[in-house]
Amino acid sequence: MLDDDALLAQCEVQAHRASGPGGQHRNKAETAVRLVHRPSGITVEGKDERSRTQNLRIALGRLREKLERRAYRPPPRRPTRPSRASKERRVDSKKKHAAKKALRRGFGE
Repeated sequence: MLDDDALLAQCEVQAHRASGPGGQHRNKAETAVRLVHRPSGITVEGKDERSRTQNLRIALGRLREKLERRAYRPPPRRPTRPSRASKERRVDSKKKHAAKKALRRGFGE
């Protein structure tokens, strides 16, 4: 995986004001960070903290998570068949069940 500087080189960094808790400092300063990853088009934001550098770190972490989720490919599914022994067990249990039911049939009629 890329280090922070290489990942930032692939991104467009935008600073903006974010609403929410934080008071006057948060409302006046542009501390929220938005990253747009140019190759993939993924957009993430970091606006949880009052510091722009902390928000940049948070946004980079979120971008890494999204890129890893996008890159994940589940392993291919392989079709399987039941073994001969399992087929025999299934048939035997069906025969036992049918024999039990057959014994019940004779009394009610």
